[in-house]
Amino acid sequence: MTIFWVKALHLFFMVAWMSGIFYLPRLMVYHAQTDIQAVKDQFKVMERRLWFFVTPFAFLTLVFGVWLISLYGNEWFKAARWLHIKLTLVLFIYAYHFYLFSLVRKFSRDENTHSPRFYRFLNEAPVLLVLAIIILAVVKNL
Repeated sequence: MTIFWVKALHLFFMVAWMSGIFYLPRLMVYHAQTDIQAVKDQFKVMERRLWFFVTPFAFLTLVFGVWLISLYGNEWFKAARWLHIKLTLVLFIYAYHFYLFSLVRKFSRDENTHSPRFYRFLNEAPVLLVLAIIILAVVKNL
């Protein structure tokens, strides 16, 4: 029964984390579009708070994911090729998460150098990674 609870919590924290890091670049799109300092200052607050709100979800996703792997065991881990591919893609998602933090810091210092179009792409591209991760986790046929 434990494995189902660990899996459910892993999925919950992953969904909470993804919803936040999908929304953060959308805020950056709007932030990059405005020239009004009061609006920029409001976006700075929103971006910083959102990043710090979802970061514990990223950590808990990792904790429950590692716990899940340990429950399945070392032999299973060695044989689950799909999981190795998934974990590689997950590393890219974590890199993306921390890249967003560097952008939050640049915005906080009014040092943004990217266009709203860049942030639109940044907002949409990771969806493909998440799709691949979910397909690997559900299909498990590699």
